[in-house]
Amino acid sequence: MPTVAPFDLDGHILAVEFLGDTPFFANAAGTFHRLDGGEKVTQAHQGMLSCIRDPYSESLISGGEDGKVLRMAADAGVTELASAPRKWISQLAAGPQGAVAYSYGKSAFVRLADGMTKEFTEERTVEGLAFAPKGMRIAAARYNGVSLHWVGTAAKPVDLEWKGAHTGVTFSPDGNFLVTMMQENALHGWKLDSKAGAETRHMRMTGYPAKVKSLSWSAKGKWLASSGAPAAIVWPFQGKDGPMGKAPLELGTRANILATSVKFHPVEDILAIGFIDGMILAVRVADSKEALLRRPGKGAITSMSWSKNGKLLAFASEAGDCGVVDIAA
Repeated sequence: MPTVAPFDLDGHILAVEFLGDTPFFANAAGTFHRLDGGEKVTQAHQGMLSCIRDPYSESLISGGEDGKVLRMAADAGVTELASAPRKWISQLAAGPQGAVAYSYGKSAFVRLADGMTKEFTEERTVEGLAFAPKGMRIAAARYNGVSLHWVGTAAKPVDLEWKGAHTGVTFSPDGNFLVTMMQENALHGWKLDSKAGAETRHMRMTGYPAKVKSLSWSAKGKWLASSGAPAAIVWPFQGKDGPMGKAPLELGTRANILATSVKFHPVEDILAIGFIDGMILAVRVADSKEALLRRPGKGAITSMSWSKNGKLLAFASEAGDCGVVDIAA
């Protein structure tokens, strides 16, 4: 079994992300804890609600109950990007050219690198944000669908409609598909063709016993892994129609024990699966071969992150028992 360096923190850990080879643990209390030659702590928010890694830079973006949007650099330097007093910032996305999106209420905001901010208003509360992988385009998930906005133009948004509450959103790495998490134990997807009228092609991904709270695309975008079942449910996106008409893989099946977090390896088609009892498995997609990375712990796994070379896996739990698994060992 690989070596596990345990790391106990007080409170609910929202997310863990690597900057370089240093794992940063985002605590709901508002602090960042990093393992960099010992534990170092940075106070960031009066209550943290969200934290994501900026895929375009070595930094993290966080939002808090204090209405602040912050950028945390690898050296733990903190820059304030936006402030909306008395608002809760629970939705974030990081885009190209230094753009950052955040939302509160029925408004999504995109802050550009020069500090200019654009507001996009919806008819319902914004529940999820994502930047398209190509072009400056933002998706805002809401009740009854998703709105797609071009940031640089005044063009009308494209509305992708599907009844129900959409609580999160992600683009496939090639930009051809858009997938949302739903309130009702399901995923919903759209195929984003440029051909007229083709943007309404729907993909229904249902049958989950619980709500999906974690999604992860494989390195080349061939697979989309999801939590919400007693296994990782992994949908195929190799063909031009994505998972339409195809059954998903079920990896790391455990009797009645829910998968709560999924994270694909940065290079290989290997999936880390964290469970509600704190166990973590690594499973190879090609043959479903499993490796135990961590035995059950105190709390449900809330987040996992691979180092860039894929040799380290950091994990966080709702009970604060966290750690780093050295795969190479």
